[in-house]
Amino acid sequence: MQPSPTVATVSAYTPATRILVFSGLILTMVMAALDQSIVSTALPTIVTDLGGLAHMSWVVTAFMLTSTIATPMYGKLSDMFGRRPLLAFSIGAFLAASLLCGMAQDMWQLIVFRGLQGIGAGGLMTLSQTVIGDMVTPQQRGRYQGLFTGAFAVSSVTGPFLGGVLTSALSWRWVFLVNLPVGGLAMALVMLGLPAARAEARPRIDYAGAALLGVATAGFLLLFNSVGTTLAWTSPLTFVLLGASVAFSVLFIRQERRAPEPLVSLGLLRIASFSVCVAATGIMSFAMMGSLVFLPLYYQLVLGQTPEISGLMMLPQVGTMMVSSVVGGYVSSRTQRYAPLLALGVGIEFTALTLIALCAHHGAPALFFLLSLGGLGVGMGIGMPNATVIIQNSVPPGMLGIATAMMSFIRSLGGSLGVALSGGVMALTLQNRLHALPEKIDVTAFLEKGMAAVHGLSPEMRLQVREAYKTAISASLSVSSSFMFLAFLMIVGLMVRNRRPSA
Repeated sequence: MQPSPTVATVSAYTPATRILVFSGLILTMVMAALDQSIVSTALPTIVTDLGGLAHMSWVVTAFMLTSTIATPMYGKLSDMFGRRPLLAFSIGAFLAASLLCGMAQDMWQLIVFRGLQGIGAGGLMTLSQTVIGDMVTPQQRGRYQGLFTGAFAVSSVTGPFLGGVLTSALSWRWVFLVNLPVGGLAMALVMLGLPAARAEARPRIDYAGAALLGVATAGFLLLFNSVGTTLAWTSPLTFVLLGASVAFSVLFIRQERRAPEPLVSLGLLRIASFSVCVAATGIMSFAMMGSLVFLPLYYQLVLGQTPEISGLMMLPQVGTMMVSSVVGGYVSSRTQRYAPLLALGVGIEFTALTLIALCAHHGAPALFFLLSLGGLGVGMGIGMPNATVIIQNSVPPGMLGIATAMMSFIRSLGGSLGVALSGGVMALTLQNRLHALPEKIDVTAFLEKGMAAVHGLSPEMRLQVREAYKTAISASLSVSSSFMFLAFLMIVGLMVRNRRPSA
């Protein structure tokens, strides 16, 4: 299949335009990564200023909901209309919504504006990775995707720190307003360097598919992020929400099979390397989010670290991830052995997660966690860019956008499910351990307030409660390790299949 006329080919980029576009895309990636982590530090101050503590979680949920739904739409539309207009819309919508977030006067305004911001954010990372796929040859993609992964790692870890600095020195509003100069520069660089391409003469947009996918995804995300917390596992509403999400998913698949221009190309799933790597990426995200969200909780509740120290203890993972992504991208571009490198990266991730779970179970000192986190960062840096390269290299050039978007979509869903399931396992284990204590305590208070509810206990009971938290969090980490092993088996199976001689 020839490249789509909506997409600029590799030959359309001169060395000068390639530098401009790549610089703009790096800034776009940095902006997207920062916004996923920078807001969390400012949330307590935001609640103090605007009120609405009961709705605080929706500041994060609304953003995640709209960005996940928008992701596959950006991929398909960029294949139809070209990357340039969709990237301009994505950055523009994100900046406009960031300005509105910075001007919000109450919590509900902020939630609505965060939802609008998510619509723009859904295209930032996906389209950046897709343009890289257009801009360089398949042999060079590993090197460039590795650089992107390194930039993502640095931005993710600096987000909470930068959020705290901006909130303390200026105002929480600058957590959002800081996007304006960064995004403006990114927009200028990308628009100056990214060549225009001819759009399809009569594009047929799958509106029905978009609506069905939006409803199904919203249902699943609301379910994943509510069950076990605001929504009981056995609640009738849980089963209604699950049934409705599954039903709309079935209707979406039926629509995509008969649509002239489907939003999601189900035919891509028949490509073994694509389908296996997309599924493995979702499972990897499941395992990573399910572990990293609760690891700082372990540091604070079990090891007794301050929030600042617990944040610094994540640095080994980010540092090794930054180095290994750049080095791994260079090695993969030189050797072209993407699948073995992906298997190596995921194998290291599984080993590191298993060690972290063992450290948590046995209450190991902080040094062992730091070493294991360093290994986890090495695996992530090797695995993430090679997964993207395999997915992009396995599809026709004209479907690069939707292929990358499908990967991002599944990765986002996997991360949401990982947090929900790991959190459910942790809450259930903690509840059982607290009920088994010899002295009766208010279990609900501990589930809601954490170790803040321990201060009134005797020293002996305090140790027992701490032990309960240790068991509960280590159980959730074991879930993440098990799923990472599943991803490793899938990738090894793909390698074995690819080595078999064709009939």
